Amino acid sequence: MSNEDYVDDTNNVDGFHGNLENPLRNSDELLDDDIFMDANLANAEVGASESNEGTHFDQLDESYKIDGWEDIGKTEFLNIVDVDIKRYHFSDLGVAFDFYNAFAKSKGFSGRKSKTRKHNGIINRQNFVCCREGFRRKKADNMHTRKQEPRAETRCGCKAKVQVSFDVVSGRWIVSKFSDLHNHDLLPPIFTAMLPGHRKIPAADIEQINIMRKGGLGTAHIFAALSSQSGGHHNVPFLPRDLYNQVAQQRRRLKGDASAALQFLRKMKSIDPVMVIRYEVDRFHSIKNLFWCDGISQMDYQLFGDVLAFDATYKKNKYHCPLVVFSGVNNHNRTVVFAAALVCDESEQTYIWLLKSLLEAMKGKAPISVITDGALSMKNAIEKIFPNAHHRLCAWHLIRNATSNVGNPRFTSQFKKCMLGDYEVGVFRSKWDRMVEEFDVQDKQWIIDMYDNRHSWATAHIRGKFFAGFRTTSRCEGLHSVIAKYVKSRYNLRDFVEHFDRCVAYIRFKDSLADFECAHGVPVMQTHLLSLEKSAANLYTREVFFLFRPIIIRSGSMKVLDCIDVGSYMLYTVVKYGSPNDTWQVSFCDLPMEFTCSCMRMESFGIPCEHILSVLVTLDICELPKCLVLDRWTKNVKQQIQDTKGFTWDCLKSTQYWCLMDWFRLVATLSAGKDDRFRSMRDWAINTVDKMKADDTASAVASNSAIPATHTDPRDPPIRRRAKDRAGQRCSICRELGHNKTTCPDRSKYDRGSHERHSLLTDDDAYEAMWDEEEDFIYEEDEGECAVNSSSESSRDQDMEIDDSNYEFGNEDDGANEIN
Repeated sequence: MSNEDYVDDTNNVDGFHGNLENPLRNSDELLDDDIFMDANLANAEVGASESNEGTHFDQLDESYKIDGWEDIGKTEFLNIVDVDIKRYHFSDLGVAFDFYNAFAKSKGFSGRKSKTRKHNGIINRQNFVCCREGFRRKKADNMHTRKQEPRAETRCGCKAKVQVSFDVVSGRWIVSKFSDLHNHDLLPPIFTAMLPGHRKIPAADIEQINIMRKGGLGTAHIFAALSSQSGGHHNVPFLPRDLYNQVAQQRRRLKGDASAALQFLRKMKSIDPVMVIRYEVDRFHSIKNLFWCDGISQMDYQLFGDVLAFDATYKKNKYHCPLVVFSGVNNHNRTVVFAAALVCDESEQTYIWLLKSLLEAMKGKAPISVITDGALSMKNAIEKIFPNAHHRLCAWHLIRNATSNVGNPRFTSQFKKCMLGDYEVGVFRSKWDRMVEEFDVQDKQWIIDMYDNRHSWATAHIRGKFFAGFRTTSRCEGLHSVIAKYVKSRYNLRDFVEHFDRCVAYIRFKDSLADFECAHGVPVMQTHLLSLEKSAANLYTREVFFLFRPIIIRSGSMKVLDCIDVGSYMLYTVVKYGSPNDTWQVSFCDLPMEFTCSCMRMESFGIPCEHILSVLVTLDICELPKCLVLDRWTKNVKQQIQDTKGFTWDCLKSTQYWCLMDWFRLVATLSAGKDDRFRSMRDWAINTVDKMKADDTASAVASNSAIPATHTDPRDPPIRRRAKDRAGQRCSICRELGHNKTTCPDRSKYDRGSHERHSLLTDDDAYEAMWDEEEDFIYEEDEGECAVNSSSESSRDQDMEIDDSNYEFGNEDDGANEIN
C-alpha cells in the first residue's frame, strides 16, 4: 500500500455510515491509507460486531441508491459535490465501478480498477483510481534498438481515487473514502470519450458488426457505416482501433483455424444432409487437402456435369493454399460451381484424390468432356480417373506457349488459325505441314509434342465432341475474379469457407434472376422465320435463345441444292448463297426423326446449325423437333430432378421472416417512449432470445455429435514462406549482394538510432527494395519443399486475345462477364 493522504469527511455524513464506533472515522485529520484499510478490515472480520451494529439498510438514503445503469443514467454528475459521493451505495462492485467511471467521464478522466482486499477469499474492499495513477514500468530492453517510436507516457502518479467497502449488515457497497485531487489537467468533453476507459463496443453493435462482416464488409467500411448510422464519428462510442481489436479477438477465440472451418462445414451439413466434406492430413496431423460440395451443387452436376472445367488459383487465403474450383455451364450459359477444394500443392496425387472425391460426391457420374490449362499433373489424373472423357487444352495457354517456344508473331498467328479453324482433318494436316515448313520448326520438340496431342486442342479433331462452347479456361478465370471480390488473401480457413459460400450464393442468386427473366415475358420476334423463332423462344432460356437467333438469320443465306433418297434417310446438299464451293451434307431420318450435319455443330454445341434450319424450311417444319433441342439448354431442365431435400429457396421461411419483422417493428413503435411498456417488452425479448439461442445450441451440439468422426479435428496447415534467392539477394542496409540485413556487417551502425538507420537508405534505394520483395512462395511439405510461382496464371496478355468469330455458339469472355 502507498502512503497516500485523504480527507475523511465521515463527520459530515454520519447519517450515511450509521453509528460506526471506529475512532479513526471520527476525526478530520489526514489518515494514512494503510492504517485506514487495516481498521476497515478489522470491522469486516468481526462481521456483526459492535462497529456495525447500527448499520442497517433502512438507514441508507434511498435517494442515493444505485442498482444499475438506469440509476446511473438519472444521476446528474455535473451537480455532484464531494460530500454527495460518499452518500451513494451500490448493489454490487461492478455497478460501483460503472458509477465511478461515469462520474470520471463527466469530469474529464477515466477510472481504473486498482487494489483489492479479501476476507476468506471474498473481496470486501476495492480501490478505483484515475487512469493516470502510478508510473509506467521501466522496460528492460534497450531503447536504441527499438524500431518503433514508443508510446507517449500517460501515467503521472495521480492521487485521485475512491474506495468502496462491503457492509455486511446492509449487503450494500458503500463509499468509504474519496479524493478528487488530480495532478494533471482534465480533458474537455470532446476528448474524454476517446480515453480507453470510456471506449466500449456495446453487445448490440458487436452483433451488427458480425452481420456486416458476414456480408463481406471490411473493418474500415463497417466503422464508416456505424458512424453514418449514429450521425457522425463523434457519436460512435469507440475508435477504429477498438473495432480492429474486437475482430482480432474473435478470431483468437477460435480453438483452431482448421477445426473452425470444419465446424462451419458441419453446420452447413446439418442443414444440408447430402453435403459431402472430405479432407486429408499429413503425418503431423495438419490439414493437407479439403474438399466440399453441397446438395445444390450435386443437383447442378446431375444436369450440367457433362462438361467440367477446373483450374487452380492462388492468394485466396493466408496460407496461400491453391484453390481448385470445379465448374461448368448451366442452361443460362452461365458459370455454375460444382465443388471446391483447398489443396497443399498441384501434384498428380493431389489431383487424383480430388477427382476421386468429386466422382464419389456425384454418385459416380463422370463428365463427357474436361477442359484444363494443360498442366501435366492434371492431364495424368484425368486419364486415370476419367479415362473416357474428352480432354481439351485451353486455347489461350497454347497460344502463350507458342509465343514463348517459337517467339515469332507470324507463327503464333498461323498456329492460332490452325487450332481454331473449322477445317476437315485433311485440310488441317496440309495447313500444319505448310506452317511448319515455312517457319522451319519441324525439329522443335514442342512442335512435335503438339502435333502428337492434336486431338486435345485442334478444332478439326475435336469436332463432334460436346464442349458446350468451351475453348479456354476463361470461365475459370472469370470465376476467380468474382471470388476475389468476396475473399481476401489474409483470410483464414474459416473465413475463407464462409465468404466463398457467400460468393456461391450470389452466383445462384443471379441464376434465380435469370430464371425469373425466362418466366416473365417473351422476347420480341425479329426474324422472317416467325414460327421457328417462337418455338425456340418457348423452349430455350433467354441467353441461349439470343445465341440461336443469329443462326436463324444466317439460315436465310442457305439453300438446299440437292436431295438424294438413300433409303433409310434423305441426304440434302446445302450451299451458301454466293459461295457455291462451300457445301454441307445434312441427313434426315423420318422414323425416328433425326438430323445430322457434316459441320457437326449440333453435336459440339447442342444447338442446330443454319444448314439444318434450311432443311427444316424446305420440309415446311414450323417448330423445332425434339431431337434438335438439348434438354440442358431449356427453361424447364431443372424440373427433371424433384427437390425433396429443401435445396431450393424456402418461400415459407422468407414469408415468416418478413411477417415477424412487420409485427416487431410495430411493437417497437408502440413501446418506444413509454418506460413501463419498454421495460416489459425488453425483458420479454431478452428472455425469449436467450431461450431460443440455448435451444439452437443444444440442437447444434446434438447434430454435430451425430456426425461420425474417426479422427480429431486436424491442425492448421503451415503458412507458406517466401523463398530467398541468396545469390541475387540485395541487403536492405548496405545494398550489397549475397546477404540480408540480419547478417550485414553494417548492422551495428544500423542499430544505433533511427536517424542513422534512415540515413543509410535513399528514397530510390527504398523504392528498389520494395520490388526486391516480389519473390516466389515455398510450401513446406512432408517430402520437402516445392516452389510454386505466385503469379503467371492470374493475369492475361491482352495482345493474345482469341477471336471467336469462327464459332457460332457463345463467347467465353461474355459468359465470364455475365457473372459480374
